[in-house]
Amino acid sequence: MTTRDRYADGLARLAEVDGEQGQRVIDALQDVAPDLARYIIEFPFGDIYQRSGLDLRQRQIATIAGLTALGHAQPQLKVHIGAGLNVGLTPNEIVETIMQMAVYAGFPAALNAIFTAKEVFSERGLLPVEED
Repeated sequence: MTTRDRYADGLARLAEVDGEQGQRVIDALQDVAPDLARYIIEFPFGDIYQRSGLDLRQRQIATIAGLTALGHAQPQLKVHIGAGLNVGLTPNEIVETIMQMAVYAGFPAALNAIFTAKEVFSERGLLPVEED
């Protein structure tokens, strides 16, 4: 795949997964680190998100879990919780993913993530979270 293909495919996948919020991240980087914006489009979205081993829902569960485990990536977690909703995850599935991480990443990381999820759910009118 050429660099142009990676960029075009990545930009399309970014729009599909992250929507406007993903584009805002890319736009915010243009005046300070346009190469980083290009790398984000080409590698994660142009290469990794194009692979067939996981569907978009599974990729977002993994991403939410990973960002939760970090414990200090709330801006990125907020984008990916929104992306999870965009690709069909339910609020309950997101909450359960975060709760699972309490076991492996600790309660502080899970609490940070739950409050980030609550913010996203509130912005989308999805509170209270109902069981599936």
